[in-house]
Amino acid sequence: MTVTAVVGAQWGDEGKGRIIDYLAQQADVVIRFQGGDNAGHTVINEYGKHALHLVPSGIFNPATQNIIGSGCVVNPQSLLAEMASLEEVGVSLDNLWISTRAQMAMPYHRRLDELEEKARGKDTIGTTKRGIGPAYSDKSARSGLRIGDLLQPEWLEARLDNALRTINRKLDILGGEAVDGLELYGLLMTYREELGGRIVDTMPMTRRSIEIDAAILLEGQLGVMRDLDWGIYPYVTSSNPTAAFANSGAGLPARSINQVVGVVKAYSTAVGEGPFPTELFDDDGQKLRDIGNEYGATTGRPRRCGWFDGVAIGYAAWLNGMTGLAITKLDVLDHFDTLKICTGYRLSSGEIITDSMPDTPVLYHVTPIYESWEGWLVSTEDCRHWHDLPKQARAYIHRLSELAGVKVDFVSVGPEREQMFAV
Repeated sequence: MTVTAVVGAQWGDEGKGRIIDYLAQQADVVIRFQGGDNAGHTVINEYGKHALHLVPSGIFNPATQNIIGSGCVVNPQSLLAEMASLEEVGVSLDNLWISTRAQMAMPYHRRLDELEEKARGKDTIGTTKRGIGPAYSDKSARSGLRIGDLLQPEWLEARLDNALRTINRKLDILGGEAVDGLELYGLLMTYREELGGRIVDTMPMTRRSIEIDAAILLEGQLGVMRDLDWGIYPYVTSSNPTAAFANSGAGLPARSINQVVGVVKAYSTAVGEGPFPTELFDDDGQKLRDIGNEYGATTGRPRRCGWFDGVAIGYAAWLNGMTGLAITKLDVLDHFDTLKICTGYRLSSGEIITDSMPDTPVLYHVTPIYESWEGWLVSTEDCRHWHDLPKQARAYIHRLSELAGVKVDFVSVGPEREQMFAV
C-alpha cells in the first residue's frame, strides 16, 4: 500500500497541481482533503492548460478515482463550471465523486466574505472573497450545510431555515441584503439535480482502496505558512493544509500515510497579506515575477516574490514529516547570475534563529540572513535527468535539500508534464 500526501511547503502556489498530475499517471485514487475554490492548481498537459480549484488534479487520468473529501468546502456553482470546462476539452468525469460530508460554500458566504473584508479596513486579511472563511466558520459553529444535505430535501430545508436566521442578521449588521430562503432553496435543488449522482459516502471507497493496496494520492491546497494553526495567523486559510490533517480530510486511518512529498518553488512567492521575510522589492523581485508568470491562478493577483527561504522549508519539512521534496520552476532561475538563499532570521534582539518559525508579530521584524550562490545562466528547460542539469544548479538543489533535511525526489524545469523528472 502506498499513500502519498502532496503538500505545499511554502506560502501556497508551489506547483502542487502539476506534481499530482505527474504522479497520478500511476495512481489509483486521488483525494482532495481540504480547502475550497479560493486557490487553484495549474496543470498543463495534452488537454491544455487548466486551473483546477475543486476537482482533484488526477482527473486527467481516466483510470484514477477522484474524490473531493470531507475536509473540503464545495461551492456547487464553481464546481459545475469547472466540470463543464473539463468536459469541453474531452476530459472524462466518470470517476469524480464528492463526499456527502463535505461542506457547501453558499452564495451568502461569498457576500459575507466581501463585507467582512471591507469592514476590516486597513487591517484586511487579504482573502480571495470566495466565502471560504465564513463557510468553515459555519462548519465549526455547526450551522453549515453539507453536500450530502442536497440528497435529503426536507432535512435541507430545515437546516437552511435555521442557518438563515443567523446569516440574515449578520448581513443586516454589515449592510448587506437579506437572503431569500425560497429562492436559495430552489437553486440548491438545481444543484441536487446536476450533482446528485456524484454525491456518495466515500468511506467504503477509501476503505476498499486501502484493503486492496491501491496507490492513493492526497492533495492539499495552499501551504504550511497558510495553515490555520501553524501558519502566519491571522493571514492564513481557514483549514489545515498540512499532512497531519490529510488522513482526516480524506477519510483514512491516521497510520495510513507512508510518503509525504513537500512541494517548493526554487524561490519563494506569496499571495495575500502578512509577513514574508524574503520578499524582494527590487528588480530581482520583478524579474522573478515576470519570468515565472507569478500571478494567482484564482484571483490573477500579482504574487509577492523573493529568494528561497531555508528557515521556512526546515519548519515545513519537520511539521509535515516530509519524506521527499519536489522542486518546481527551477528554470526561472536560469536568468540570474547570482542567487541568494535565506539560511536564518536575525531577530530585533540580535538573536539568530535557524530551526524555528517566529510567531506573526515577531516575523514582521526579522531580517533574513543570506548566502550567495553562483547562477548557471544556461537554459535547463530541456533537462530530463539529474546529470543534465548544470553543476551550479545541482549544487543549489543540494543546498535546498540540506536546509530541509529531506532528499529531493523530483525537479521541474518547465510547465509541461515531460519537463519534470525523478532524481
